[in-house]
Amino acid sequence: MTIIVFGSINIDLVATVPRFPVAGETLLGRDFFQAPGGKGANQAVALARLLIPTQMVGRVGGDSFGVELVNNLQASGVQTDHVFVDETVSSGVAIITVDENSENQIIVIPGANGHVNQEDIERLSPLLPGATTLLLQFEIPMSTVVAAASSARQAGVTVILDPAPAQMDVPAELYQLVDIMTPNEVEAGQLVGFPVVGEESAKKAAAVLLHKGVKCAIIKLGAQGVVCATPEETFFVPAFVVQAVDTVAAGDAFNGGLAAALFEGLPLRQAVVWGAAAGAMAATKPGAQPSLPDRVTFDAFLKERGVGSGE
Repeated sequence: MTIIVFGSINIDLVATVPRFPVAGETLLGRDFFQAPGGKGANQAVALARLLIPTQMVGRVGGDSFGVELVNNLQASGVQTDHVFVDETVSSGVAIITVDENSENQIIVIPGANGHVNQEDIERLSPLLPGATTLLLQFEIPMSTVVAAASSARQAGVTVILDPAPAQMDVPAELYQLVDIMTPNEVEAGQLVGFPVVGEESAKKAAAVLLHKGVKCAIIKLGAQGVVCATPEETFFVPAFVVQAVDTVAAGDAFNGGLAAALFEGLPLRQAVVWGAAAGAMAATKPGAQPSLPDRVTFDAFLKERGVGSGE
């Protein structure tokens, strides 16, 4: 069995700055680097580095970035047979600035990701019977996200949706197709229509998401922790204390840790702890995929903090 990630594949162009510029201002940055990213690819790499069999379904452009992105996925252990090279368009690009507080601002140019369509659903569907879980995000067209979730539901595959970037016009039918939804505070606020700023408002937001049809709502509060709600229980998992360097891909690492634990048969509460640990570890290093932990490092992190690795 495997986990399938259906979603975006980007190249990240990252600039570090002392602060974010205001409109019309030219600001001298400190450093620049480029790294493979995209929420879909990040989650696939997060899983593969935790030694979970992982397949990526998506698109890259017919450019040098596309070659680099596919090669990197393969080097991380992700199966890429179903990544389509679209010669008509550029690969997806994310332009990221990171300030001295390790906060980030991101501009995404979808490129090939914006061309993901029914042909990609047809590549995905035959793979679903061999999968336990399908991971989705919002960096590809919404219609394909809904179609992928529907195909997974028909195949009896668990759907984990990271509703990022934040969207206000999520189709009502999608909530009914999602087993686990994992927004952060901003995304949760967009979905429920009121600000989510801490544990109590996160619990209220989770209840709204359950009412909309999601089977499990997990709201990521960054350094404050995580709220998880199902129809049976609501619980809070505190964050792991680390020295944050760059929060890019911390949310993707969370989804990778969460899905990895569930793949290995661990209970939901333990899976949320795994997600929190993976997210915390990713925040301690710069870049998206370069920050994602491998299994040995991850297990050592859990052991040091008295949390079982499931082995």
